[in-house]
Amino acid sequence: MPSFDIASKVDLQTLDNAINVVKKEIQNRFDFRGSHFEMELDKKNFIIKIEAESDMKIQQVTDVILSRGIKQGIDGNAFDFSKEAYPSGKVVKQEVTVRNGLKQEDAKKIVKAIKDSGLKVQAAIMDNIIRVTAKKIDDLQDVIALCRSGNFGIPLQYENMKN
Repeated sequence: MPSFDIASKVDLQTLDNAINVVKKEIQNRFDFRGSHFEMELDKKNFIIKIEAESDMKIQQVTDVILSRGIKQGIDGNAFDFSKEAYPSGKVVKQEVTVRNGLKQEDAKKIVKAIKDSGLKVQAAIMDNIIRVTAKKIDDLQDVIALCRSGNFGIPLQYENMKN
């Protein structure tokens, strides 16, 4: 039976490359010359720690992170900018979480959407992926189209397609 997996993951090396490009770009920008700026990627927890002089500069850095991440092939939904920047002494800090892995509640939403669509497929949650199986490969392609059109707020990858 044909099947494929729905996953949500970010390649660590691609993310690291994007962060290094952002660091170089910010260091070369005229408006950041002579001002305090630090950015670090916590590779274990997928958290980007940003430190700058003002709230406005933090916002500019997050804009550059988003644009460079998209150019490197990272979905924009992977970056969670929901945590507000907070002052710490003379600087402002912000932590940007990178969504990596499919959380249980997100997986349940996707499976519910697949089952509510009425397609003749079986969707099963397996740890941090969703395995979808069907009798015809056309049904699997319909599931992929359904997941792309549904706005789940997380980046999804469709991998391991087997015939």
